[in-house]
Amino acid sequence: MEQLIKYRIVCTLSFGDIYGQIMVWLIVIFLSLASALALWSAERQIYALATVGLILVLSLPFLLFAFVTTLLNHIELDPIEVDAKNYTRRQQPTQKPAEASS
Repeated sequence: MEQLIKYRIVCTLSFGDIYGQIMVWLIVIFLSLASALALWSAERQIYALATVGLILVLSLPFLLFAFVTTLLNHIELDPIEVDAKNYTRRQQPTQKPAEASS
């Protein structure tokens, strides 16, 4: 009977990969708040709130799409060679494990 190949899932996503997306999202939030302040007056308060809501609702799907596709592009499947008694890997890990800094 054929032996099944096992895989190890590795996520190589780092903060630098999504840093630009976070910066764009912050710019969108600040621009929507600036537009709300520009529209804010005694008679147009509902327009200001609607503008902020519309900008956030329309931009959120694009942000989520960009983040999810970036995440999926950084997931790797590494095959693991399995012995009957012990597990040995075919490939060594490409990254060092996270360490706490003091």
